[in-house]
Amino acid sequence: MGSSSTIGVRIGGLAMLALASLHVPAALAEECPGHPDAIGTSRTIVVDPLAHPRIGTMQYPETLPLRDHEVVLTFDDGPLPKNSNQVLQILADNCAKATFFLIGEQARAFPDGVRKLVAAGHTIGTHSQTHPLTFEKMPMDKVQKQVDDGIASVTAALTDPSALAPFFRVPGLLRGPNVEQYLGSKGIQIWSADFLADDWRHISSAKVYDLAIKRLEARHKGILLLHDIQARTAAALPKILHEMKVRGYHIVQVVPATPDRPATPTDPQDWREHPAPETLPVAERPKFPSFVFAEAEQLVAPVASDFSTPDGKLLLSGEPFDRVKRPMQNNPAALWPNPVPPAEDAAAILPAPSETVFAMPEKTQPPVQAAAAQTNEPEPPAAAARAGHRVAVGRLGHGRGNQRHAGHVGKSGKMQQAEAAKITPRRQVKVASLKKREK
Repeated sequence: MGSSSTIGVRIGGLAMLALASLHVPAALAEECPGHPDAIGTSRTIVVDPLAHPRIGTMQYPETLPLRDHEVVLTFDDGPLPKNSNQVLQILADNCAKATFFLIGEQARAFPDGVRKLVAAGHTIGTHSQTHPLTFEKMPMDKVQKQVDDGIASVTAALTDPSALAPFFRVPGLLRGPNVEQYLGSKGIQIWSADFLADDWRHISSAKVYDLAIKRLEARHKGILLLHDIQARTAAALPKILHEMKVRGYHIVQVVPATPDRPATPTDPQDWREHPAPETLPVAERPKFPSFVFAEAEQLVAPVASDFSTPDGKLLLSGEPFDRVKRPMQNNPAALWPNPVPPAEDAAAILPAPSETVFAMPEKTQPPVQAAAAQTNEPEPPAAAARAGHRVAVGRLGHGRGNQRHAGHVGKSGKMQQAEAAKITPRRQVKVASLKKREK
């Protein structure tokens, strides 16, 4: 009897020690009695907040070292008995463990809700004292008060203060330099998230489910942020967990490292959604020659051999320098000496162009002044008479009807009229003189 009693006490002591140190008994689906369809908790990750002070790809480069199709459930703003108790029961029915970020005022108002979370084996973090949405611009003194008061309020509700994890989530994810600096100085890990379900908005529980699964499928793993104080979340959670299991996802719990509980071994790239650039294979950088000109008094001028092939021939069209245009001075030979020696055969040398090659052809059209002078020369009498007759006939035939076209007479027509006016008209014979002659 004594022996069995001692064993019972020892077993009970070990159980209490495990509960006090871990608070996270991993429960697989097959270990969830009465719920064969439960998703369970596949494994537990132990993290060191000092080694990875900020996680969550929504705001930071690092996130939890999860494998493909692994999910960490997190809930904010509790406890609120009506809805938080429903969420707690749903998680218990699925043997799923989560992390809760509690508000200090809520913990003081409902301390029993805090102790229920610890008894169920969930991880407990803090979420400030009053949930202000001004952390991104909050001065340091107010940051300290919100963080410290929140921790004190949650700790006061706990039977064992060590059950509180050094995890903190900034309300509204409104991070700022002061809160990040202060939490880092206290060794508290800042949790952001990898994806949301928008359950704080005024949407239906069906929409919460759709967003959670859709965004999870887009990432295939990560930290899911939910709110246990929302009725829509409590209504959507059973369907979310069921669908996760159907699609092959696994629930993972996260706990902080302690002196008796070392961190889970991981590689640095496991904490990044994509491998860090320094871990990716890169091609070797090409080696460039180093040129030293400090000791050189003057750069050496190029010689003809620098622009010739190994057999002594000059670079022709298609070589590297055939498209380079260089300005020539008055004396090109002084700038670029002729590398070609004089040819012995005079016939091989092209003849020099004659001066006539550069002569401009004479203009074949007469000057403008000469053409104008020709137009002012008087016309022959016969031509002038014909022109005057045409003008007179035009005046008699058209009469006033053509007066509107007078402005359209061309230059040549005016000149012809002027020439016709110089000719003496025929003398007209009076009818009276003819009658006298008949008598």
